[in-house]
Amino acid sequence: MAQDSGSSGIEKIIKAAVERGASDLHIKAGDVFRARVNGKLVALTKQRLTPAQTRAIALRLLPDETARQTLENLHDYDCSWGMPGVGRFRVNLLRQRSSIMIVMRVIPFAVPTLEELALPAALAKIAESERGLVLVTGVTGSGKSSTVAALVHHINQHLSKHVVSLENPIEFLHRDINCSITQREVGVDTTSLEVGLRASLRQDPDVIVLGDLRDAGNVDLAIKAAEEGHLVIAAMPTPDVHSTLQRLVSGFPIEEREIGRVRISEALRAVIAQRLVPRADGEGRVAAVEMLVATPRVREILRDPQRLEDLKVEMIRGRDEVGSQTFGQHLDDLVARGTVAAETARAALTSDPEVQARLSGGARA
Repeated sequence: MAQDSGSSGIEKIIKAAVERGASDLHIKAGDVFRARVNGKLVALTKQRLTPAQTRAIALRLLPDETARQTLENLHDYDCSWGMPGVGRFRVNLLRQRSSIMIVMRVIPFAVPTLEELALPAALAKIAESERGLVLVTGVTGSGKSSTVAALVHHINQHLSKHVVSLENPIEFLHRDINCSITQREVGVDTTSLEVGLRASLRQDPDVIVLGDLRDAGNVDLAIKAAEEGHLVIAAMPTPDVHSTLQRLVSGFPIEEREIGRVRISEALRAVIAQRLVPRADGEGRVAAVEMLVATPRVREILRDPQRLEDLKVEMIRGRDEVGSQTFGQHLDDLVARGTVAAETARAALTSDPEVQARLSGGARA
């Protein structure tokens, strides 16, 4: 097929996928075009893509001529791409079986609000914090980027601050409302997250937003930024509060972990862990959120490696006082409101027999 007609055809498929509510698109030589809809990967076409077609699509998605000229040498490459009237996409190009594969994450043009994402009301107060480390965590595809964007949007609507974000690539685009939003793309506007994070401390920031916090050195810098009086909002690929705190501590050398626990206890403002679960009406998914908000009792527990299990009790107790909650508590609410089926909630809590038993009792009542 001609390149123009091929480009037009792929854009029609992408548009159709977005209209169906797809969160991710998979384009691979030798396979049909697939999309993740409501958490399930479904085929959108019957005709399998050839290597030449996949290569042509990759060339269209690459951001500049330099990248296009080096396509044959690209093995793992991240960029963003926009389609007028449809949306923006986070693009990952990779190679498998020596041919190109493309995975695209759909990023809506409109920045979501906390209310639209049905997130707990306590997140608004956390977003308005003057300082501290706020971690938004979850496995890949759990909606972390949307939650971080909603927190930034809340700040932008209600406060007057300078927000500096470091992302790879930039996903949601924020326009200045009441805040000045400086969005920097790692690899384009700054050479690395570490360099950009160090530089951000000299750019008069009130809020620093980090798209992904993985490296131990960057975790240390994020904690330092919070210690210096900034609000730091960062995403981490950890599934729950407990594993997030373990990841933070393990990032310190063994001989520094005691002081590391003290630093974490003083810097932490909140951990927001989330997972997406299917809605009872079949219309997409909703976030189930586990949240730990730092209180004097929580800070005391964080300093003691033998007491981390006590944090679950604090999350349960702190719900009315500060907005903390467990996954089980939030799923109870979602079941009670009819948003999530009891069976779905039980499946999401296979590691928590106590909450499973409570949900089972609720379902029988």
